[in-house]
Amino acid sequence: MKNFIEEVTWRGMLHDVMPGTEEHLMEEIRVAYVGIDPTADSLHIGHLVGVMLLKHFQISGHKPLALVGGATGMIGDPSGKSNERNLLDEATLRHNQEAIKGQLARFLDFTSDAPNAAELVNNYDWMKTFSFLDFIRDVGKHITVNYMMAKDSVKKRLSSEAAEGMSFTEFTYQLVQGYDFLHLYRDKKCTLQMGGSDQWGNITTGTELVRRIASGKAYALTCPLITKADGTKFGKSEGGNIWLDAARTSPYKFYQYWLNTSDVDAEKYIKIFTFLSKEEIEDLTEKHSESPHLRLLQKRLAEEITIMVHSKEDLENAIKASGILFGNATAEDLKQLDQATFLEVFDGVPQAEIAQSEIENGINIVDVLNEKTGFLKSNGEARRALTANSISVNREKVTEEFVLSTKDLINNQFVLLQSGKKNYFVVRVK
Repeated sequence: MKNFIEEVTWRGMLHDVMPGTEEHLMEEIRVAYVGIDPTADSLHIGHLVGVMLLKHFQISGHKPLALVGGATGMIGDPSGKSNERNLLDEATLRHNQEAIKGQLARFLDFTSDAPNAAELVNNYDWMKTFSFLDFIRDVGKHITVNYMMAKDSVKKRLSSEAAEGMSFTEFTYQLVQGYDFLHLYRDKKCTLQMGGSDQWGNITTGTELVRRIASGKAYALTCPLITKADGTKFGKSEGGNIWLDAARTSPYKFYQYWLNTSDVDAEKYIKIFTFLSKEEIEDLTEKHSESPHLRLLQKRLAEEITIMVHSKEDLENAIKASGILFGNATAEDLKQLDQATFLEVFDGVPQAEIAQSEIENGINIVDVLNEKTGFLKSNGEARRALTANSISVNREKVTEEFVLSTKDLINNQFVLLQSGKKNYFVVRVK
């Protein structure tokens, strides 16, 4: 049995923990759960800390439960939010659950016959037949309104600063989440709930229900809410959330997100989002501090997490794509990029369209650079650049005699023009 608390502590993944939790976990195999919001059919990197907690829990010899909040997803958690979330129907929730399980399977062992194999549970399964009258009689009477009002998540929503008040639906959220803990305590012998630091109030309501209704002892553990050193929100880019689903966030963009983290953040994230040992991380951090321009921490972080979420092949493609903008890629590398990745790499680069028929007939490079695209301002400027050997087509230098034809197309659709080291232009063939 590995010491789970010790592991998550040095990794900076522990915010608060109920007294006695460490001793409880060292006695025998225990069961813990983390709740996951099923409002989309993919997790995003904001969910990853909870997933990593479950994985470390399993590595330590314990049994993790991933709870998809089908019932709570129909209500909306008030924690840290100013408005109620959109409510989902059952068919959508079931679809999202299956998609999420597929992603979790990249981290957790669900299929082995080991005693600590992970399980996926959905609180809708035990809440859907629970009548309102039964709930307020069997659960509600055990927790006072005073107790519920004292929670920070409730106080914030009821404060004068909040734009809107709180609905009764949201107010009861902590009771529903608390009942999940009680149900899993009874049904799965689950004695620990883990979550973000904003969940402490909801989790301790669960431990209170276990104590009052089942006369049992349950524990709570929270991790810090991940922040970025510059104060911007973790897990967001200009385009929105960074998703684990490749169809929503490509492996290239996913890799780039981690590669572009600051030194301060990379030193923090590599402990949280990889399974590298303490010794490996300390060694890497020391080497990084000696040569920060090499960005060793960012590269290793991006590599580890891209392989974990996607695959080694996706990582290699992302590295190739990243290299294209920095001068060390070949025409062959360009031609291996799929259309979506090509467009992402050259997002924001000026573009022009040329008809397929013109390319089939062949176009002189001077005409391509000026008349057909407007990349360069005149034929004279185009010829001077060609004479100076500063024009490339698909990363290969060309002369004034070069004729652009269909053999130069990337994915049968694109041509990459370049003047000097940093001026790019994309020709799209229609």
